[in-house]
Amino acid sequence: MARGIKIVEAGDPAVIEMRKSLAKRIAALAGKAGEHSTGISGLSLFYRTTPTPCYRASYEPSLSIFVQGRKRINLGGTEYLCDESSFLLSSIDVPAQSQIVEASEKVPLLCMYLRLDMPTVREVLSRDDLPDATTSSHRRGLAVGETTVGLLNACSRLLELLDTPEDIPYMSHLIQREIVYRILRTPQAERLRAIATSGDLGQRTTRAIAWLRANFAKPLHMEELAAVARMGVSTLHHQFRALTAMSPLQYQKQLRLQTARQRMLMDGLDATTAAYEVGYESVSQFSREYSRFFGQPPLRDVKALRDSNGVINVA
Repeated sequence: MARGIKIVEAGDPAVIEMRKSLAKRIAALAGKAGEHSTGISGLSLFYRTTPTPCYRASYEPSLSIFVQGRKRINLGGTEYLCDESSFLLSSIDVPAQSQIVEASEKVPLLCMYLRLDMPTVREVLSRDDLPDATTSSHRRGLAVGETTVGLLNACSRLLELLDTPEDIPYMSHLIQREIVYRILRTPQAERLRAIATSGDLGQRTTRAIAWLRANFAKPLHMEELAAVARMGVSTLHHQFRALTAMSPLQYQKQLRLQTARQRMLMDGLDATTAAYEVGYESVSQFSREYSRFFGQPPLRDVKALRDSNGVINVA
């Protein structure tokens, strides 16, 4: 067995073997700890060798396939545990708390991350012969499911394309369509269907989310946001909280604070400049809200991150 590959021997033998194969391929392609982009647009590989403290991370519409290690994610009090048998489906842009709880040099956390192409999702959904998926009452923007042989096989073939770059422009889209299809055959498909279906309240809510992400530094007027989403203010509040576990105002605040933190850490901005840049009119209010959100004042928090080589966004 290759160094750094360890799969729990439980469950369907075919799934276990496919998981082993995918873990070996991810480890070989990544080669060392860190996040590794690939020649396929939207596809990254993660190789983590140490547990992390709880940190804030943003999840765009994406699929993460875990084949080794363990990670815990918390969204609005709902906890999601991802291990070697799991996939994580994120159907919206949503900030959450994240923590790698099992990873080591000997047994690293291994994960492949694929940003979802929503036109491709809609293309697959448009087929009349698509079988109905098992329904779920899950309404949050994140969902964890159990990987299947079909899903793991399609992911493995997507990674195989990296060995033949000339095939990527022709084959990548086809395999990604299959990956979407495999997800749509799981109980977690409801979240993806809701976001991708034109006219659905979830899809309308994503318009509001996209607007907030692009305009978080501007004053928030709920009537304007509701007009973007093409729904009433009260309906938007309800749908927004159902998907993200927070109100639009709380969502905007998190975006502002996370952006300010990143600008201070990566670009060397002082707290005052960062506060004004992300839309705060009061530096003292920024400092109070930052301390509540991250646990300590801006300068002390950024210094601690630098001293520990802290990473803000990790898949």
